Amino acid sequence: MVAKKQAERKHEVRAQLQNVELVKAKSSLRLEIFAKKEKLGELEVGRGAIYWYGANRQKSKRINWSTFARMMDELAYGDKA
Repeated sequence: MVAKKQAERKHEVRAQLQNVELVKAKSSLRLEIFAKKEKLGELEVGRGAIYWYGANRQKSKRINWSTFARMMDELAYGDKA
């Protein structure tokens, strides 16, 4: 019997949830994203927008949900509409 080699995971995501219901003020889901144990950044998901903190950044970049949806459509599908 040959043992299968487990694939090395490149990415790791750690989650922290503040307030279970994201509909309430001051509630968010914060994700820390790593690649090969090096921090890429943090993504904070709230009810009004998402916030991206780059790996060594002190300030976040706010992106509202409509803009985020447009950005993802462009990345995923090449849509510019």
